[in-house]
Amino acid sequence: MSFEGLMSLRFYQTSAHPCSYLPGQQAATVFLDPEQPLTAALYSRLITAGFRRSGAHLYRPSCAHCQACISCRVRVREFEPGRRFKRVWQRNQDITSRALQAETLDSPEYFDLYARYISQRHADGDMFPPSREQYGSFIQASMQSTRFHGFYLQGALIAVCILDELDHGLSAMYTFFEPDLPERSLGNYVILWQIKKALRLNLPFLYLGYWIKDCGKMNYKTEYRPLELLVANRWTLLT
Repeated sequence: MSFEGLMSLRFYQTSAHPCSYLPGQQAATVFLDPEQPLTAALYSRLITAGFRRSGAHLYRPSCAHCQACISCRVRVREFEPGRRFKRVWQRNQDITSRALQAETLDSPEYFDLYARYISQRHADGDMFPPSREQYGSFIQASMQSTRFHGFYLQGALIAVCILDELDHGLSAMYTFFEPDLPERSLGNYVILWQIKKALRLNLPFLYLGYWIKDCGKMNYKTEYRPLELLVANRWTLLT
């Protein structure tokens, strides 16, 4: 794995462990030294090089026999929503959003929403069962570039997204939402909202994390076109 222009930094690699996404595969991760001062410019470079943030850690898969995890980003200036996405956006015009402070997420209603989301949508993942400790380390480990946004329906909280503002785009760090409103397609709605926010900020990209071709839960990412994939350390348009 090449970290062009980043070789002066210190990285650590985990030992092999069962992959959370592909059954039967072994995974390993390389992550940035937690003691490394992280400026906005360095964070942007790392994201461009295929890293991802989880809590306070920046990491990138480094698996010996698999390169299935591929960083992806939407070209927001060229994005044109199709009929389905237009319907999703129109259906949710009664939703309001507002910026949140990190300490706001300590309120019980935010953790309760997170716990319902994990329990109903990701009960087969390594974040189940949800816990306060996990929530605090994963969600509330924010950086100077981190922005929190809450989404409300008739005053009731229904979704939260965590974004990192980079030099050249937004990184969709995490989103959790009310699982009992499937007709709202809230996951899609929040991504559409993030695309519009990137446009308002005049930023060219929305980073959606990793895409894995054979992982069904990640197929939705390819619906946001044009989509670029980081393949062999080069950003390439998905055709």
